[in-house]
Order: sequence, then C-alpha cells, then structure tokens
Amino acid sequence: MVKPIRCGNITFAGGHPLVLIAGPCVIESRAMAFDLAARLAALATKENIPLVFKASYDKANRTSVRAFRGPGLVAGLEILAGIKEKYGLPILVDVHQASEVGPAAEVADILQLPAFLCRQTDLVVALGESGRVVNIKKGQFLAPWDIRHVIEKVESTGNRNILLTERGVSFGYNNLVADMRSLLIMRQFGYPVVFDATHSVQLPGGRAEGTGGDGKWAPYLSRAAVAAGCDGLFWETHRNPPEAMSDKDNALPLGAIGPLWRQCRGIDELESGGGGGGGRPGAGDGGVGAAGGADGEGVPPAGVRCGRQAEAAALWRDGDLPAGWHHPADGAEDRDFPQWRGDGADLFAGLRL
Repeated sequence: MVKPIRCGNITFAGGHPLVLIAGPCVIESRAMAFDLAARLAALATKENIPLVFKASYDKANRTSVRAFRGPGLVAGLEILAGIKEKYGLPILVDVHQASEVGPAAEVADILQLPAFLCRQTDLVVALGESGRVVNIKKGQFLAPWDIRHVIEKVESTGNRNILLTERGVSFGYNNLVADMRSLLIMRQFGYPVVFDATHSVQLPGGRAEGTGGDGKWAPYLSRAAVAAGCDGLFWETHRNPPEAMSDKDNALPLGAIGPLWRQCRGIDELESGGGGGGGRPGAGDGGVGAAGGADGEGVPPAGVRCGRQAEAAALWRDGDLPAGWHHPADGAEDRDFPQWRGDGADLFAGLRL
C-alpha cells in the first residue's frame, strides 16, 4: 500500500485528490514572489486546488557562474515565511547543503532533495533527521528502481514522510526523456509519486551559458502522468516566462495553470472512478499487471486504461472500440493486456474537459 503523506491540510495519496506543487524556479524579488503566491492562492481557492507553493532561495546548481542564483538563505526564507503566514500555503524549498537543513526546516513544510544531489549521503540523512516531509527528486542519471537506496537513507533516520518525484532521465547529450513507467515503479516502494513536468522538458546545458528547454511539451506530459497514476504534479510557473531569471524555456505561463489543471483534475477523477485519487495504481492496490473489473476478464489492468475506464472496459468486452483503435489477436494473455492504438487524439477527444 502507498503511505498517505500529510503536509498541513493537504494529503498526498490515500484516496485524496491530485496535489499541485507550483511556483517560480527561484525567488527573483520579494514583490515577485508575493505577487505570484497571491495569484496562485486565489486560483487554488477558486478551483479547489490542493496547492503547495514552491520557490528556491538559492539555485546553487546553475550552469554558469554568472547566472542569477536568488536572494540567499536568510532573505529567501524570510520571504517564504511571509508567504506562508499571509496565504496559508504549505511551502516546499530545495536544500543543497546539510548546513542549511535546520534553518530551512523552520519555515518549509517539505524539504526537497535536488536530483543532482540525490546520492549525497550526508545531505540525505540531514534532510531525514529534520522530521519534515522529504521530497526526493530522482536523479537524471538514476534508474527508477535504484531510488530505493535513497529511500533507505531517509528511512534510516526514522523519517518515513517521503515523496518521490520523477523529473526526466538523461537521453544522450543535452536532452531528457520522461518514462511514465518510472512513476509506477517508484510508487511500488510505498510512497506517493509526483511528476515534475516542467523540469522533464529541460535541455540541460542546451544554451550557450545555461539550460534550455521546450515548455510546450509540459502539458502533454502532465496529462499522461496523471493518467498513469501520479499523486501530484510539479509545475514551475511565471507571469512572463521569457523574462524569468531561471528556467525560462520550460516554465508554464501563469495564465495556463487554471485550464491545464482542470484537464488534469478531470483525468484524475476519471482514473479514480470520480472520487479523486482512489484508483491510482501502486503496490498492493491493483497496479500494473493486475486484472481490472469485477470478473477480471477482458478488462485492461489498472494504470494502463484510458481515462473512461468503465466505458472503455465495456467497449473492450463488446468488441466495439472507437474508430482507429483495434484490439490484438484473441488469446487470454493479449486480452488481459490490450494494445490499444490510435493517434492519441482519440484518447482525449471524448473527455470534453
């Protein structure tokens, strides 16, 4: 079973709705951070979004020595504390040094282990010892099953408040690819999984003196991750991404957050049978390889069905799939794992989100 992780008034997994972690890559100024937090908080109230605000006080892993890093530990945490107090939002912040864990834990509800540093034992243990929720970002160089070693380091401190985040894996030079299987594999370790869509479309070092990206793919990957069964989404956003001081190529425009969230929430509700979160696959709860439906016959396994599970299952049993789709040759094994094919548009055309 997947352990529900509570953060303030928000819970990841355990049958709870999809969670959104959103905010700027880095705090550019106090005014900018408060403005963005206010707008996100208002949107969360309007759309009933379980929202965690994220922002960095120091981007210590920038490509160039000349790149903007942020206001620093003291000033940055003071800004985040103000946002937390004013808007009542849980706070996530990434920590790059063990010496910063203590001060960060006094403000943030979730301490994030950066992907590049996920094997740094002293930092991992210090994060675990903080007692805060630890968001482990899987390194771009790490296979999903190898995340167990990082989990064990946090668990060695007695802390089992853990989130696991997929943010893409290196695919040759200056490129990342998002493997949706990773979400299901990591979830089998018993902790909620989050999909970081905006970092998954980075092109690391792809610019002359910095990291590039292709943010137009983030909405597609977000919808795919929710259909696969993630417990939360991680989006970096900015009011005007081309002017952002970090990750401008992959950040989502603030104006796109609401419409995209409504799509993802709709997929999540369909995937979970309308309740939000209850149908996500994972260890011990009908994950990949488990037969779905009451009789378990002719029904695609949970986690690889399209969103309209009940309707799709009925169509499958009746042999009446939508135009452009087909089921494979007869046989029990094939029917348990149908190879639906289409151009992708069919999958979402009927959702009307």
